[in-house]
Amino acid sequence: MSALIEEAHTQQRHGYASRHKPVIDDRRDEPMQAKASPMLPDVLQTLLREETPSRRLSDLVLPRHITADLKEFLSEYSQASLLRSHSLEPRHTMLVVGPPGTGKTTLASALAVELGLPFLTVRYDGLVGSFLGETAARLQQVIDYVSRTPCVLFFDEFESIGKERADSNETGEIKRVVSSLLLHMDAIPSSCVVVCATNHPELLDRAVWRRFELRMEIPLPGTAELKEWFMKTEKALGPLGISAADFVNLLKGESFSEIEAITLDARRKLILSKGRSTAASALSQAFDAWERRRAVGGVKLSGNETNRANKSGAGKRATTSRKKAVLPTTELLPGTEQPSRK
Repeated sequence: MSALIEEAHTQQRHGYASRHKPVIDDRRDEPMQAKASPMLPDVLQTLLREETPSRRLSDLVLPRHITADLKEFLSEYSQASLLRSHSLEPRHTMLVVGPPGTGKTTLASALAVELGLPFLTVRYDGLVGSFLGETAARLQQVIDYVSRTPCVLFFDEFESIGKERADSNETGEIKRVVSSLLLHMDAIPSSCVVVCATNHPELLDRAVWRRFELRMEIPLPGTAELKEWFMKTEKALGPLGISAADFVNLLKGESFSEIEAITLDARRKLILSKGRSTAASALSQAFDAWERRRAVGGVKLSGNETNRANKSGAGKRATTSRKKAVLPTTELLPGTEQPSRK
């Protein structure tokens, strides 16, 4: 296409060239749009990623004891001057453990919103190097920056660099990185809140654990959390056409990420219907789409388990022992249209 444009200019067919060149220029410019953080120095752009979260803790659905621990954590920060007047510092290191999709990253970002601090995520693709001492040197750059910049520093999949040093399968370089990390964590001031998340706590080095002043485990949502999610969704979208008990029965054992995917899909369908559908109909369609998606590849419809023991049957629709709640048909749905409310 570019060659045709240049040829058109050569032959003075400017009309054809002028009609097509803006389109090509726009496409050429798209990959060039940088997502660099204006806050971070150039040397840290490949080591850290700054995000701008918007969710607050009140927007999350968490077990009561987790919410209580987080409120106490935040209270210490709001009264840091009082603590320091008694030669104490607020706690600032946190380890969050839980299965995939339980909201560990969302929790860390919500803390940043509550504290009014930048949310920085460590980028392992830029941090981990292939040469001796390279990873430790880059980690030192990160620690030097956050030590003088109040922020929430987030390590996702923390087991990637916090592995057990006694593991004979690990290289000496990884062991040196872990040792360096432990020393750095002790030196980070309380102005930087360090949050680490992992799905595999059993892989962490034993000396890592004592560096965390607050440790919490986020389980899969139980009945109370699912009912709360149902009430929030119904308040936002309108009558959902099923009871809270049916909602719990359908989604018990699923992760927060799966549940959010369903409710967001329902919200999209409701918005795109432009008033022609109801929240109940949109949710029913979202559940149908979820059932089809979960069946792809032989994934069970219950929890995070998979049914891949028989690879030859991986493409078959998986079965489930879950007692399924009955979703209302479109004929049984309320006739009143429910517009989407944000």
